[in-house]
Amino acid sequence: MTRSDIARLRLHNQRIAYATLEKPVDVVAWLGAVQAQDYLGAMWAVGLRMRNAVEADIERALADRTIIRTWPMRGTLHFVAAADIRWMLELLTPRVAVNIRQYLLREFDLDEGAFARSKDLFASALQGGKQLTRNAMYDVLEAGGVSASQRGRHILTLLAQDGFICFGAREGKQQTFALLEEWAPAARRMARDESLAEIAKRYFTGHGPATLQDFAWWSGLTTADATAGLEMAKRNLVQENINGQTCWLASSIPSTNDSSPTAYLLPAYDEYTVAYKDRSAVLNPTFGKQANSGNNIIYPTIVVDGQVVGTWKRTLNKDSLAISPSPFTKLKRAEASAIAEAATRYGKFLDASVVSL
Repeated sequence: MTRSDIARLRLHNQRIAYATLEKPVDVVAWLGAVQAQDYLGAMWAVGLRMRNAVEADIERALADRTIIRTWPMRGTLHFVAAADIRWMLELLTPRVAVNIRQYLLREFDLDEGAFARSKDLFASALQGGKQLTRNAMYDVLEAGGVSASQRGRHILTLLAQDGFICFGAREGKQQTFALLEEWAPAARRMARDESLAEIAKRYFTGHGPATLQDFAWWSGLTTADATAGLEMAKRNLVQENINGQTCWLASSIPSTNDSSPTAYLLPAYDEYTVAYKDRSAVLNPTFGKQANSGNNIIYPTIVVDGQVVGTWKRTLNKDSLAISPSPFTKLKRAEASAIAEAATRYGKFLDASVVSL
């Protein structure tokens, strides 16, 4: 299996090249979670994997509580299916939260008493289905005697990782917070072994081919826990030896032989680029610095035939969209045409006409 084979299979298994899913929750549940610290980009990450999606579909799914935005793994914001939020938080956040608690006690004097007081204040302020913006949450803390200066965002993050609060629906352009037990009352719980097996199955079917090391990085699990999850999920997977590495993927392997270039405009932090410890199968290390701004690929990327070939920026006006591509090398005419088609699709998602490329 070659690098292009890996890329082709990942495009298919991530539902980028096979965008037939109907609902935002279908996408998020299929992948397990979708990285979402870039809110607008994350909505496109979901939309590009759906059939004929528009941005309002994803916004509605968040408002209707079928998907939730919170910090389920690696201390990073993700979209998660509402039904999965409890077991994922309980499996993936405790180890991260211990480290965060130690840091916050040392740097901001945030002890368990401060967190308990914050919980009480938020329970009173949010009970009954209320939602408050970030600044309003800070005001609740200050009024209750808990200083929010430099500490408020850390309190919100940790209480979300504890499964106490989560993001609610947007109020205009402002994010709001709600009580998780009210926002997702039907979220299920699982025994630890069951949740390890489930998260492993979701990852390898939705992201494969991938290695155990990729899975451990993505999930934030220890190597021992990642190994245990993979062992329990193996009956749903197949194994491939690729360049001396053991990779796992869904047992149903597609075969496609497209002769024309296929192109996609992926958002920053898309699962296709960030969900692997080793990204060399889709990004030539020669271009790593051009696509990467730090430890993770955060720039929106242009993908042609499975390979990252450049980055792009958008300028969105009232009803028009301008795309500014920055290819790493000179593009062929057919590749440029495929990228233009991808830009048109993104414009449809935003309900905006593409005026330049």
